[in-house]
Amino acid sequence: MANPQKTISPVDGSVYVERELASPAQIEAALARSVEAQRAWRQTPIDERAAICERMVRVMLDQVDAIAAEISWQMGRPIRYSPMEITRGFQERARHMVGIAPAALADIPTRAKDGFQRFIRREPLGVILVLAPWNYPYLTSVNSIVPAVMAGNSVILKHSNQTPLVAERYTEAFRAAGLPEGVVQHLHMTHDDSARMIGDERVAFVAFTGSVPGGHAVLEAAARRFIATGMELGGKDPAYVRADADLAYAIENVVDGAMFNSGQSCCGIERVYVHEAVYDAFVEGAVALTHQYVLGSPLDPATTLGPMVRTSAAELVRRQIRDAAAQGARALIDPAHFPANQEGTPYLAPQILVDVDHRMEVMTEESFGPVVGIMKVRDDAEAVALMNDSHYGLTASIWTQDADAAIHIGDQVETGTWYMNRCDYLDPELAWTGVKDSGRGCTLSVLGYESLTRPKSFHLRTVTG
Repeated sequence: MANPQKTISPVDGSVYVERELASPAQIEAALARSVEAQRAWRQTPIDERAAICERMVRVMLDQVDAIAAEISWQMGRPIRYSPMEITRGFQERARHMVGIAPAALADIPTRAKDGFQRFIRREPLGVILVLAPWNYPYLTSVNSIVPAVMAGNSVILKHSNQTPLVAERYTEAFRAAGLPEGVVQHLHMTHDDSARMIGDERVAFVAFTGSVPGGHAVLEAAARRFIATGMELGGKDPAYVRADADLAYAIENVVDGAMFNSGQSCCGIERVYVHEAVYDAFVEGAVALTHQYVLGSPLDPATTLGPMVRTSAAELVRRQIRDAAAQGARALIDPAHFPANQEGTPYLAPQILVDVDHRMEVMTEESFGPVVGIMKVRDDAEAVALMNDSHYGLTASIWTQDADAAIHIGDQVETGTWYMNRCDYLDPELAWTGVKDSGRGCTLSVLGYESLTRPKSFHLRTVTG
């Protein structure tokens, strides 16, 4: 290959996928196809669009075992969990967005007025560029791809170079489902080529999921155009455990929310505030549960904690832990308990830190790894102040048996989604959005269709006599 893109597997450091990067001519051809295909696709009845999307979902479900193995090899998630990305979240979100499309995309009527017919119609934007990440490669991308197609747009998908097979699976599944050629395409591109495509006048919208620096790069590429962008960026999501929480339940779910997928979740729990009345018991339970994880090869069905995506990601977390310890934090998990933990590799033992504060990077900047700091708080007011002491705001959770208190506190917390007694989950009936540096825009729910369409007003007057 003259210009190869190599995917290094975190499983064993081998080259798992190698693909030729798109040439300028191939990128130009894809754009031209996308524009032409969209002109016809937008005229396709919505029930036909829905049938094709449903068939695409069934194709993915039929191939779930192969897809799961690819996920594990590409980004390191344990094979015991990889199938659930397709069988649960992917199909749930896709089918929900298909199901609500007729109502979400329907004409918006106005009050009756003699001699006039007036309504607002939602028109597709055109070509949607989806820039998708590796950590939940199907879950993050389905949020934009399926509603974009249902709204009558065409899609060009550029996936992370860590998970290129996901992009190929999408185009193959849509092709098998009968989607016209050119409506959904994928390209393996460099960041520079992606930036140039964002600047192309044929691209109508960019849906980006990734880091805050990546979001800035997208905005810079779009700065000379009047083009909308949807951004799901970083997070440092907090959890608050109140004195009245069901403690066993909170421990089980908060630890899972921090450690699942090796902590590599946009909405995973990265910092925990616990009321002083239950602090000691919570910490003791969290440490005991964390010791039950099995760190090892993600291809082993016994593994519950796989490697991080790459060694550099694990080294960032190791540095955060060392820096916090140097500032007075205590690490409660002995890495020797996890024999697979090795410096210089992506295999990283989980860690719980106490005696932490907001001087420490581990409590303020995204870790995206299996580490969590736990702080003691006196009351709700202190918890709210600490939760809001962040330039991120994707999700936050409260663990309590008082729903009224949860709503009252939630009104004060700066976040896109506020959970009570759950975390690290996207409900497709609710808007998925962030505040501050966690992004802007919205996917999922009926509101998710607004960014993928433009309103067009019809103002028709009847003249008689």
